[in-house]
Amino acid sequence: MGSIILQAGQYIYDIYYWLMIIFIIGSWFPQFHATTMGMWIGKLVEPYFGLFRRFIPPLGVIDISVLIALIAYRFLGGFALAGLGQVVGMFS
Repeated sequence: MGSIILQAGQYIYDIYYWLMIIFIIGSWFPQFHATTMGMWIGKLVEPYFGLFRRFIPPLGVIDISVLIALIAYRFLGGFALAGLGQVVGMFS
């Protein structure tokens, strides 16, 4: 049971990571955000990116806040998954 919870956490973490990657790559194409998929992904990832955009202004046309957000997600997500693994391990 514990490994199922841990695997589900890992899958959700990975799916959100890839949604962020798709959103970033999609931003290179002008019409991506106007598509249904672009709007759907935007609704999921924009709140997270917005946390970083508040503190890191864009440098001209380059928005490095999404890069910082992606790095923070990978870094902090590793700790979160390790913590989840320890919690699941305590109850197994």
